[in-house]
Amino acid sequence: MIEIGIDPIAFLGVRWYGIFIALAIIWIILWAAWQIRQGAKISYNTLFTAALVGIPSGIVFSRLLHVIDLWDYYSQNPGQIIGGGGLTAYGAVLGAALGIWIYSKFSKLNFGYFADLVAPAIISAQAIGRVGCTINGCCYGIEAPTWLPWSIVYTHPDSLAPLGVATHPMTVYEIIWNLIVFVVLIKLRGRFKPDGSLFLIYLSLYSLWRLATDFLRVGTPFLFGLHQAQVIGIIVLAITIPLLAYKTRWVKTEA
Repeated sequence: MIEIGIDPIAFLGVRWYGIFIALAIIWIILWAAWQIRQGAKISYNTLFTAALVGIPSGIVFSRLLHVIDLWDYYSQNPGQIIGGGGLTAYGAVLGAALGIWIYSKFSKLNFGYFADLVAPAIISAQAIGRVGCTINGCCYGIEAPTWLPWSIVYTHPDSLAPLGVATHPMTVYEIIWNLIVFVVLIKLRGRFKPDGSLFLIYLSLYSLWRLATDFLRVGTPFLFGLHQAQVIGIIVLAITIPLLAYKTRWVKTEA
């Protein structure tokens, strides 16, 4: 088994989790800027305006889903709803996408084109964010069997995971999965029409992962014994799979 004794607090009360979330956001912006430099058909002004819209909407929606998920706690501690710790990956992605989609309705931004452009960056940014989760001790798995050599044991008293208990390294599993999806999305870029298809593939692959693997993750039952992320995953799949089946088509890439 693997022991993690890193202090989740980097300095002055700032957690490594927050640092890696910030790095993940910066990575998405830098990726999109690089794509523009490579010839992507959006302007830098449009990119940064989309970031100014997407970042706060992603944070707000992420926090909202976290509070809803743990409403039994927050209903008794309303003072911690705003400004407290806790975000959700789904909320960040869906909230940012919703905010940028609304922005696209009042601008010349092609949302589907932009979503495809940043889809590989989003899934790789999620891998970056999960590094912070791994140090933080949040999003930990259920107790692992004693024979599992890669189980994780947290030993630092500020860790959010139970101390001294061998658990499934769910965040590490997800980092590996997210990087695999990143490679898949890179390989599939430009091979599907209409615009937005690659983003739908990203959402489908991530939703399948959360639906299947959250059974190994400690969480609060949300509906029918499933975690909130699993319920959202089912809803997302119910939308993305039919769209991909009926609208998406394979196109030949230019040589």
